[in-house]
Amino acid sequence: MKILVLNCGSSSVKYKLIDTDGNNVMAEGGVEKIGLHDGFLKYKLSDGSKAIKELGLTDHKGAVKAVLDILTDPELGCIKSYDEIDAVGHRVVHGAEKFSKSVLLTDEVIQQVKDCYDLAPLHNPANVTGIEAVEEILPGIKQVGVFDTAFHQTMPAKSYMYALPYRFYKEDGVRRYGFHGTSHRYVSGRVCEILGVDINTQKIITCHIGNGGSITAVLNGKSVDTSMGLTPTEGLMMGTRVGDVDPGALTFLMKKHNLSVDDLQKIINKESGVLGVTGMSSDMREIEAADKNGVERAQLALSMYEQRITKYVGAYAAEMGGVDIIVFTGGVGENQTGVRENVCAPLAFMGVEIDKAVNDVTRGTETIISTPSSKVKVVVVPTDEELMIARDTEAIVSGK
Repeated sequence: MKILVLNCGSSSVKYKLIDTDGNNVMAEGGVEKIGLHDGFLKYKLSDGSKAIKELGLTDHKGAVKAVLDILTDPELGCIKSYDEIDAVGHRVVHGAEKFSKSVLLTDEVIQQVKDCYDLAPLHNPANVTGIEAVEEILPGIKQVGVFDTAFHQTMPAKSYMYALPYRFYKEDGVRRYGFHGTSHRYVSGRVCEILGVDINTQKIITCHIGNGGSITAVLNGKSVDTSMGLTPTEGLMMGTRVGDVDPGALTFLMKKHNLSVDDLQKIINKESGVLGVTGMSSDMREIEAADKNGVERAQLALSMYEQRITKYVGAYAAEMGGVDIIVFTGGVGENQTGVRENVCAPLAFMGVEIDKAVNDVTRGTETIISTPSSKVKVVVVPTDEELMIARDTEAIVSGK
């Protein structure tokens, strides 16, 4: 089955065309700078190189049309007509408590996604715009929504509730939802395949670490706790997001500097994290290089960043009564060898032992980086959210 996977953001549309019969990626790319005069489509050619097509000013419908046109282009495309696309799978960021699994997108479901706009004002409207654009261009095609939050709907109340007045949960839905769920679900399943163990008997901690990052405790195949909260701002120190912080510090700053809510949102989401502490960059590759060159604030940021991850891993191991497997994924988790080593070093008391030689050469490949004698398996598993979306889409539209 040929599934078109779309990730529609506020100013971009990323795509992959996946043939699920062999898990083969037939085409991939994305439209960037939607709504601006210099919009463009970047796509991968058959030889692996990338090419760019200038689009100029375009909206989401125009972006989806550009994607479909390049897929069916007589010279550059991989399919002859739109009819070869069996279904479309969409990444949808926030499903609140409404969705605990992927679903066929009906008018009723789309309205429920719209009802979550206030919880994800930057993401959900863009997701829906992409869904509606596909319906206009490919009327009648089956579309499936795969929610970032769905995997975490198995968390118990003690994990997802905040110690705020209960009415804010009942009236406003204020609770922990968690994100990166599709990634955490994929890597927790995939690592068990790699190790040849039954996920229903394992205590797994999955570390999705990129510019945004989250950690999840997966007990017997189900998410029981996760570091992101109502929004993707809570938890780990991230590229530009603050992560865990004393709420009193925020109200203090609001009063002292007469900050508006929008001012504060910008600070905690766009100006904090690694960028905020270093004052130079949110890119961990640049921070690691600066750290090696003795730049003090880079050293501080890196040590803070790594300590947060270690702290969450330790907390979730305690919460589950132990841990069998630790997984690293995401751009940093898959590629930054030093971060992995430094995160795991303090966990030696739990029996975590990294094979330094193997870790040092592991970048973006499925690799066991713990020693044979390590009591906890530590594994790098590159995430594949698009494949997970394609599989869910195929299962739903084929009634599996």
